[in-house]
Amino acid sequence: MYKKQQCVAMLLAGGQGSRLYALTEKTAKPAVPFGGKYRIIDFPLSNCVNSHIYTVGVLTQYQPLVLNEYIGNGQPWDLDRMQSGVMVLPPYQGKDGADWYKGTANAIYQNLDFIRRYDPDYVLVLSGDHIYKMDYAAMLREHKKNGADCTIAVLNVSLEEASRFGIMNTDEDGRILEFEEKPAHPKSTNASMGIYIFGRELLEKYLIADEADPNSSNDFGKNIIPAMLADGCKMYAYPFEGYWKDVGTIASLWKANMDLLGDEPEFDLRDKNWKIYSRNAAMPPHHVGEKAKISNSLITEGCDIEGIVENSILFSGVKIERGAYIKDSVIMSGVTVKEGATVNYSIIDENCELGRGCVIGRTRNPEEEITVIGSDIKIDDGDDIPSGSMVNGAWIESKKVGQI
Repeated sequence: MYKKQQCVAMLLAGGQGSRLYALTEKTAKPAVPFGGKYRIIDFPLSNCVNSHIYTVGVLTQYQPLVLNEYIGNGQPWDLDRMQSGVMVLPPYQGKDGADWYKGTANAIYQNLDFIRRYDPDYVLVLSGDHIYKMDYAAMLREHKKNGADCTIAVLNVSLEEASRFGIMNTDEDGRILEFEEKPAHPKSTNASMGIYIFGRELLEKYLIADEADPNSSNDFGKNIIPAMLADGCKMYAYPFEGYWKDVGTIASLWKANMDLLGDEPEFDLRDKNWKIYSRNAAMPPHHVGEKAKISNSLITEGCDIEGIVENSILFSGVKIERGAYIKDSVIMSGVTVKEGATVNYSIIDENCELGRGCVIGRTRNPEEEITVIGSDIKIDDGDDIPSGSMVNGAWIESKKVGQI
């Protein structure tokens, strides 16, 4: 028998993240490393714990191995509880057969039994691929105060950006009157963050009806929200004013990492009142050699630095040899940068080896793109990787046969 919960969180973490290219070839987007010692999914999981929501279903699908292994029993986030905790929920075979998650709404529909076992009054639906800190408990209090059927978190964006989002048009009390999906001429700048709170029984009703509709895309933004509005449900926008970044592209992932730097960073990971939890193997303290130079950078445990690092993020266990120069870059765990190598305006995925004297990318300027090296890649001594390259196993093979 499971203990009744006031609110259960359902975290959608099955996205492929195709716009992250080499970084998501072997792992789901929410498992992509971030900020020196975290992965993207650490942020919504930590938000749940800090908001006192301790029952979380993590819905996985694309390349789930790294994500499943990382979450484990949930202990690093205090989610290894007897009557609640975190549970990974992949698609499974039931009596009516097996099916991949067809959309965000279908993913929740397929896991209604998980929700029902805790008999919650409310269901919180989250995305697993955004960087932000948010008190979901405060949003839930507002939901209950309004007597809402559904509450949707919104971010005030510029009018120019509004066309890229689902836009919530509201009255003066915040009640949603109209939802427009990526409108060409937006009427407001209240952009949906993909964070929803529903009354559980009403959510079940709409998910079951949506699943029975053969013409539905089985998506919250395209189907569930418009259907509830059309039926006159009480739906409210919940304004969010903090830092929020969708890290769905190489440029936005790089920018979000850069936002952690400086004496007054745009996004502060050092806030002791809202800790971001993560799973990390114990490593020795980082070492900075006597001739090393480091400026405006985040250096994580286990790093060995003999070269120069400027305006960059180094994850755990990175080795920078003497004479190597790293600038404006994100270097993920286990990377070795050999003597005399230069890395500019790049993201280097885990466990790469960059050979002696090689050049990765160029000094940042508006005309050039970010260079990306996928995981477990070895760059030969003296290689010159052009700016904007996406280097993965196929790229290396093409180089060997002279196609690059």
